[in-house]
Amino acid sequence: MLKENNFFMPAEWEKHERTFIEWPVKESLVWADNYEEVCEGYAAIVKAISEFETVTIIVNQSDKKVVQKLSKTYAEILEIPHNDAWCRDNGPTFIINKENELKGINWRFNAWGEKYKPYDLDDKVAAEVLNYYKVPVINVPIVLEGGSIHVDGEGTLLTTRQCLLNPNRNPKLSQNEIEENVKNSLNVEKIIWLNQGLFGDETDGHVDNIACFAKPGVVLIQTCKDKKDPNYEITMENLEILKNETDALGRKLEIIEIPQPPVRCYKDIRLTLSYLNFYFVNNGIILPVFGEDAKETDQMAYEILLKVFPDRKIVKVDGMPLIKEGGNVHCITQQMPVGIRRK
Repeated sequence: MLKENNFFMPAEWEKHERTFIEWPVKESLVWADNYEEVCEGYAAIVKAISEFETVTIIVNQSDKKVVQKLSKTYAEILEIPHNDAWCRDNGPTFIINKENELKGINWRFNAWGEKYKPYDLDDKVAAEVLNYYKVPVINVPIVLEGGSIHVDGEGTLLTTRQCLLNPNRNPKLSQNEIEENVKNSLNVEKIIWLNQGLFGDETDGHVDNIACFAKPGVVLIQTCKDKKDPNYEITMENLEILKNETDALGRKLEIIEIPQPPVRCYKDIRLTLSYLNFYFVNNGIILPVFGEDAKETDQMAYEILLKVFPDRKIVKVDGMPLIKEGGNVHCITQQMPVGIRRK
């Protein structure tokens, strides 16, 4: 039905009306003693994004005063109860048609295969946001997180088998059934299946850590050259898949590699460092960097993105406060494209 009405998911680089971010919930943190650092990290990202577009911070009532103090005049505040703070995954996915009418998809959310509980409030956030902004809600009854997909806006979608086909998401559905749901909901003609995401990624291999479209026909991929690193085989396999793929319009993909940052651990747990977890904003890009032994690859990633996006301002932010909790800039953001809302 959606395909007949020509609604589709626009590419992330299309103009945004605003960005949504959910404020961290102390009880949900992996490392609760880092709560202040995490909040400061979120506030810094809110400030960076606010230089380009409006930011709406979704808050629990108990955090409202703290958020207003940290975000100052950088953001709007919207009170919606939530369990955790990864808006990319439990927030709405917006779709649009050629008349610029907006609709919003409310996928089911089960906290990355029920890894964290409770998640009942998170599963309601998308519909609450859409209702608040008077955007028609389309309920799609499959589990899907926004970080598991990336689109070019011209009919092609990138994802990983490791995540989208994981039995902890939709165990009763076949690959064909999942493909049909995704294609019909987002109006895509072709899905490019990478096999795995980065080693140790607790999201079960979200694509937004390993590859994304830079523009139609052009894909950025983070690669590892150290044969002793588990990411070597993972990224080389995904690179080979992309080299042999075409997009929905039949174009052979141009592939641009970004180097993996040095391996880093926190409390003996390997962190999933990724430059691909950057976020498009209007006329800019918010890029997580990691400092210390990663300074060289930080600069390389920055320079590569400058060449790929010469018309965008690349703003670097400290990615460490967020990555200790398992995600980064792209994971905590969700874009709302500019469009007409008609109930």
